[in-house]
Amino acid sequence: MKIQVSRLPVSAVKLSMAAAAILLSGLVACGGALSKASPKPVTPIADTASGAQPIDSEKWFHQTRLPNGDGWYNNEAQHYTNRIDNAYVSDGTLKIVAKRERFTDQNRTKQFTSARLNSKYAFTYGRVDVRAKLPAGKGTWPAIWALSKNIAENGGYWQTQGFGTDHWPAAGEIDIMEHWGKNQNYVSSALHTPSSSGNTVNVDGQTIATVSSEFHIYSLDWNADRMIFSVDGNAHYRYEPEEKTAATWPFDSPQYLLLNFAIEGQHITEDFIQDQMEVDYLRVYAPNASSSAAPIWADEFNN
Repeated sequence: MKIQVSRLPVSAVKLSMAAAAILLSGLVACGGALSKASPKPVTPIADTASGAQPIDSEKWFHQTRLPNGDGWYNNEAQHYTNRIDNAYVSDGTLKIVAKRERFTDQNRTKQFTSARLNSKYAFTYGRVDVRAKLPAGKGTWPAIWALSKNIAENGGYWQTQGFGTDHWPAAGEIDIMEHWGKNQNYVSSALHTPSSSGNTVNVDGQTIATVSSEFHIYSLDWNADRMIFSVDGNAHYRYEPEEKTAATWPFDSPQYLLLNFAIEGQHITEDFIQDQMEVDYLRVYAPNASSSAAPIWADEFNN
């Protein structure tokens, strides 16, 4: 954390020239130094906000286990923790907070912490709406996404419940929203399938100028034929393969939702201290639900 030294007004403290000289000599003798104020003051998020509450454990699971025993995939640099410091509810919203801090877990020490949440609810087909405000800056990587309930992933909630026989990318992956701070204000959606060898081939997105300063609604509309991804009702990607096979469409079985905020170790800037993804609500609706229909599963984060 950067600490600025503020100067007291002359009227507040009157030192004689002799006293000032003694004070200055003492500073030099002790190795002290007067530092210049930072040109970019930082106002960090409070370590734990007043009134912070834990996430609803009936709905969410903290995924913290390193899947390969050493780190997370894609060069992610953080530990995911189950601490209230990294995920909490306050003032009607969920905060997932990534921090620069030295943290040791599972015999591995990393320089960042954050949170990765698995929903304890899985569904096949429907609409997902997530109203969220995203972090900013190079190296930040928040995501709203879904995986098969039956994916084999060490430490994932559903594997702890006896599922987990399908491997990635055979089980598929649905990225409802990803935002890389190195490409600020561009949000994308993607599908990972066996036909793409897991690569990011089926993808598109749009630019949202206020992605980190205002809330926006990130949506997936999924039925047996296609998926449509949108922001605030404006669609940017439609996935509808002509031939649906296990290779092109591994999306006819229950999926669970994930919310996480990763740190890209190779891109994070030195002045990053902490930031957050803030979620106002997450709602899942039945297929073809009307605009006035109630969700079939939701978290309004009003703990």
